[in-house]
Amino acid sequence: MLFEDRIFYHIYPLGLCGAPELNDSGPLFYNESTPYFAVGNEWIDHMQELGCNAVYIGPLFESGSHGYDTKDYRLVDRRLGNNEGFGQWVKTCHAQGIKVVVDGVFNHTGRDFPAFKNLQEQKWDSWGKDWYCQVNFEGTSPLGDPFWYESWRGYPQLPRLNLRNPQVVDELMNIVRFWVETFDIDGIRLDCADVLDFDFMRRLRWETAQMKEDFWLMGEVIHGDYSQWVGDGMLHSVTNYELHKGIYSAHNSHNYFEMAHTLRRLFGEYGLCRGAVLYNFVDNHDVNRIASKLSCKQDLVPVYVFLYTIQGIPSVYYGSEFEIEGCKNDGSDAPLRPQINLSEMTETSVTRLIKQLADIRTSREELIYGEHIELLLTNRQYVYSRCWQGKACVAALNNDDSASEVDIALPVEGNLLCDLISGEVIPAENGRVHLKIEAHDGRVYQVK
Repeated sequence: MLFEDRIFYHIYPLGLCGAPELNDSGPLFYNESTPYFAVGNEWIDHMQELGCNAVYIGPLFESGSHGYDTKDYRLVDRRLGNNEGFGQWVKTCHAQGIKVVVDGVFNHTGRDFPAFKNLQEQKWDSWGKDWYCQVNFEGTSPLGDPFWYESWRGYPQLPRLNLRNPQVVDELMNIVRFWVETFDIDGIRLDCADVLDFDFMRRLRWETAQMKEDFWLMGEVIHGDYSQWVGDGMLHSVTNYELHKGIYSAHNSHNYFEMAHTLRRLFGEYGLCRGAVLYNFVDNHDVNRIASKLSCKQDLVPVYVFLYTIQGIPSVYYGSEFEIEGCKNDGSDAPLRPQINLSEMTETSVTRLIKQLADIRTSREELIYGEHIELLLTNRQYVYSRCWQGKACVAALNNDDSASEVDIALPVEGNLLCDLISGEVIPAENGRVHLKIEAHDGRVYQVK
């Protein structure tokens, strides 16, 4: 499967770089004639140090404010730099073995997009009227236009594109081709995939496969049966919001049955997504930081051990490796998307753990491809294995306030468990081992 062996770093660039909130065509802080991209190469080095071999970065298109109100799909947002600068950044990523996936905002545009400006200027005589959904000249928009139109979730700043218009779809395919040919990107994360036209996604899958054989498509899907979006002829992966909720909720409520149930529902014998490779995360640019969501911050350890040892593709949101906090404020996402100067960040025990977990995962195929097998499950302890071609790793989690001791059967033949984090060796007797898991801790073992 494509990207199954990848570990993602997720960057919201407008926030990370402290870009102005509005793109008002004011003076730039760089020379337009010089290649420039505001996310410096030090972040590429940082990704590599964390063990990440893929980056999801976006939105990047020229926009009016937060990045999802597109003005020009063929320009890197002027607040971030220019096309030449981003192209060089991608080359540097590739030179260090890092795949680059960008946001594809194809459900809607901003009001400054040429098609919408044409609609405003020429109204019923415009070519732009057919580019948007449910344009009606018998009403008025919330922003005073002498016509009505459908918008994303009722936000009039984001008029919804008509993906049943062949001209619109053809242009979006040309835009994707432009990004592949100009920047050599490796994939697209489809914004709002849960409301995108299915025929559009099927065509995008076919078109991108012709452009680049191993091109990867991942969709933003929050609710629903993920198997509708993932599969042959559709997307390769979707955002696993269901598991995201289960992770922090299970730790806060001392109920590991919630995480285990989610894994069974998605990937079990009769799971909705059995065989699929979903994009797993504990926070992102739209939800509160994991360090803010957890009732006990010590649970960051079992949370990240879980993230790196289950089926699917793990992702770390920029800054969370340093345990930074952030919560939405009066509906604003700005606190989730802070400016960060990497040189000012201090490595923590969680930073070091994430580096260890990345090394553990990438060096052991069983943690990438292995079958998930439950070995022990209680409200506060969860032990499971990943087995592949006779090899096995065992993960043990404890969200209790005190240490826990458990006995488990080895999932494959072996004489001992080797703690891949501490190096401790635990002997087996008659195919069983006795484990002591400290409070709010997580361990990863290899059967030997």
